Amino acid sequence: MSKEIITVKNLRVAYGDFVLFDNINFSVNEKDIFIIMGASGCGKSSMLRVLTGLVTPVKGEVLIDGKDFSAADEALKNEIMKKCGVMYQSGALFSSMTLKENVAMPLELYSSYTAAEISELASYKLALVGLGGFDDFYPSEISGGMKKRAALARALALDPKIVYCDEPSAGLDPISSKRLDDLF
Repeated sequence: MSKEIITVKNLRVAYGDFVLFDNINFSVNEKDIFIIMGASGCGKSSMLRVLTGLVTPVKGEVLIDGKDFSAADEALKNEIMKKCGVMYQSGALFSSMTLKENVAMPLELYSSYTAAEISELASYKLALVGLGGFDDFYPSEISGGMKKRAALARALALDPKIVYCDEPSAGLDPISSKRLDDLF
């Protein structure tokens, strides 16, 4: 039996008087692929913001790995988020950094690896997503599909237990979309 790693109970998210969603309940087990689908503006990205601590729910609980993430202080939220990778809809790569530097950043911030180990791991993660040899390229020098794959490599940098993806194949052509889907 797989372990429950995310539990959402009686969640309400509102922006002022506008209630985006109310009484949301779900759980996600280890190794599950859990998809939130809906029309534009229905709250998918807002749910991701709640699950990553960027938006605080009006009520309810978000438990991640058994810890109450929704009520956690910043230190505990940071500790929990070290076990999570996030691939944003736009990729959110830093334009002034190479792909390798983008992937290395979480390793530099949240691991105890040496600089040599970080360099090797960042190159390895890029190779895993089909970007071997593109270490020294900047985001402006690669295609949209390659940016999405680089963002995925960064999300996987710390070997997270949970990977959140916000519309990972949005805006891609069918072939690039299929390649990205295959990586998941």
